Amino acid sequence: MKYIKHLLLVLTLPFISIFTKADEGMWLPLLLEKLNEKQMKSLGMKISASDIYNINKGSLKDAIVSFGGFCTGEIISDKGLVLTNHHCGFDAVQNHSSLENNYIRDGYWAKDNKEELKNPGLFVTFIVRIEDVSKRALAGVDASLNEKDRQAQIDRNIALINKNAKKESYQKSFVRGFFEGNQYYMFITETYNDVRLVGAPPAAIGNFGKDTDNWMWPRHTGDFSMFRIYAGKDNKPADYSPDNVPYVPKRSLSISLDGVAQNDFTMVFGFPGRTNEYLYSTAVEQIRTISDPAKIAIREKALGVLNSFMRKDEQIKIMYASKYAGVENSYKKWKGEVLGLTVSNAVAKKRAYETDFQRRIAANPEWNAKYGNLFAYFDRAYNEQSKYSLARDYFNETMGRIEAFTIVNQINSLQNIKEKNGAAAFADAVPKVVDRLQDIYKEYSPAVDKQLFIVLMENFVNNQLQEFIAPFLQKKIELYKNNIAALADDVYSLKSLSQQGDITMKGLLTNADEWVNENSNSLAFQLFNELRNHYTSTVVPTLNEMQESINQTQRKYMQAQMDVFKEKTFYPDANSTLRVTYGKVNGYRARDAVDYQITTYLDGVMEKYVPGDYEFDVPEKLRELYKNKDYGPYGANGKMPVCFIAQNHTTGGNSGSPALDAWGNLVGLNFDRVWEGTMSDINYDPAICRNIMVDIRYVLFIVDKYAGAGHLINEMKLVHPKKPGKAAKK
Repeated sequence: MKYIKHLLLVLTLPFISIFTKADEGMWLPLLLEKLNEKQMKSLGMKISASDIYNINKGSLKDAIVSFGGFCTGEIISDKGLVLTNHHCGFDAVQNHSSLENNYIRDGYWAKDNKEELKNPGLFVTFIVRIEDVSKRALAGVDASLNEKDRQAQIDRNIALINKNAKKESYQKSFVRGFFEGNQYYMFITETYNDVRLVGAPPAAIGNFGKDTDNWMWPRHTGDFSMFRIYAGKDNKPADYSPDNVPYVPKRSLSISLDGVAQNDFTMVFGFPGRTNEYLYSTAVEQIRTISDPAKIAIREKALGVLNSFMRKDEQIKIMYASKYAGVENSYKKWKGEVLGLTVSNAVAKKRAYETDFQRRIAANPEWNAKYGNLFAYFDRAYNEQSKYSLARDYFNETMGRIEAFTIVNQINSLQNIKEKNGAAAFADAVPKVVDRLQDIYKEYSPAVDKQLFIVLMENFVNNQLQEFIAPFLQKKIELYKNNIAALADDVYSLKSLSQQGDITMKGLLTNADEWVNENSNSLAFQLFNELRNHYTSTVVPTLNEMQESINQTQRKYMQAQMDVFKEKTFYPDANSTLRVTYGKVNGYRARDAVDYQITTYLDGVMEKYVPGDYEFDVPEKLRELYKNKDYGPYGANGKMPVCFIAQNHTTGGNSGSPALDAWGNLVGLNFDRVWEGTMSDINYDPAICRNIMVDIRYVLFIVDKYAGAGHLINEMKLVHPKKPGKAAKK
């Protein structure tokens, strides 16, 4: 009788709350054959799961790399040529740029291997294989362990797993938890540290539309750059050397010249960073109404300061370009997230799902005993945690935007070493701190940073609970009669904050003891330490304790969902590991009477063109190519495709990921999501969640016709999968 009652309950539940949508999910590639292949083929995929992931022969996974640990890239030639986003390669382009050689403004294209530029610290990582090690990782773990002891046991298990992992001497391994730590997988990797810049279009193409178009559709951005992996003469990983040779991959991607059409199958292969798809409704509501709005307000103030300086000074524009892009990217993403969560009724849908969950729990005494109190705990815990989470956001967003605090933190590190480890350790540390400070000063303007301090500290003091403002700062505010600008004058009177970096470096290298003493007695040093100490004493311990308990309950809730909804196929949240997502090319309705099509064209670039504009200028050569309709073999029906959208579930880290067609050929380069769908990290809605990709034909057009880098095209394998028997022309 219980079985019949349970079955009837299942059948009456809303369809949307039970089954994963066809276009939702970030799936582990080794499980595609078991979980997804049938569905993928029903959507139009022409290859098999073993063509995507295979450890016995070359497969698509062998053409995918984690680019620098923060983006994705793909190999597009048998000479180790890597394609990724312009914004992923931007730091490398910026580091090679100067007023004399402004590669941000003008672009850069190496004519041959000798002109390809080295990038110290940049690396790419391949995934060799993935193994389920859940049983070994969770050995000795049971409900009797508290969270600290549980993690300690898992850490010991993981250390043993890594020690015993079968791998080559040049390979590494790591183990990561999935489903909130209910499962564990091991990844065997190969990392190449000699990665050289091959080419990047000018920002007027690679970042066309900049802030206005970011996270928006329709989009007209050629967001790509190219690098090359170099290896030792044995094709194995090697540190940079002039004697290194282009890497020969196990697999490179073929490139389709046929483009995409409505309802075409697509999949995106890459390293998505972080999602939270299984959060409780109260947590989602707090993100929508408290956390995101606070962070948006802080970054809006920071962007206002940066923008005012960058528009007036070309040198500052170069120095702060990467920082500005980073600040603006999350700012606009959070705004879209709030919008999407609101218009999609995400919280209401979560609560409907939770009601279904509770009904099933109530119908099963065993589940009720085990999981019946989860939601009562969540409501209490999130409400208690709210003010501490907000204090964290204020602290991180404020301190993280003010470079003076970063500089002072380096002073701090030297002071601590001097006091705790003695003169010898202090002397050893000085050159390392000098190196770090040199990197900071390359992108530091005292005038800009001082104005950031004034604006952000005013917000910090005026818009949060007084209990989270350090008493030292409160006294200083009273002393300066609420004049933050006057406080800033004294803070930035410190030489290391007010002068250029070379002067500071000279002082540190000449007499480190004197330099540290001078800085550690400054107002800037005192303020930083008082702010940090107050935060770490009043916020961090309580917040960490609360979050640890919430995490423990979330792990239990995750397992409960998989126990209760047996008919649902669950995918793990993103955690910067290799994943596949798939769906169809499809437009969407953004709002009433606003329907978006799937493709944008070069015509749209010209419609947006504003001569000399910071965001919408168009290079003369591109205008000339458009005027003459000189698109080569890359145009379609007399037009030049630029970008397209599809229902692929992506997030940060998927930047630079390949968009692949039904045959596994490269058709696009993922770089963004539509504004209304940025909430897909929390709530995927197939009606409005779309990823944005550069059409690969636009990439080829820019490389060939605009940059004149046809030698790179000659490395690639161009195909016509929709026109069997027709060879691609180069």
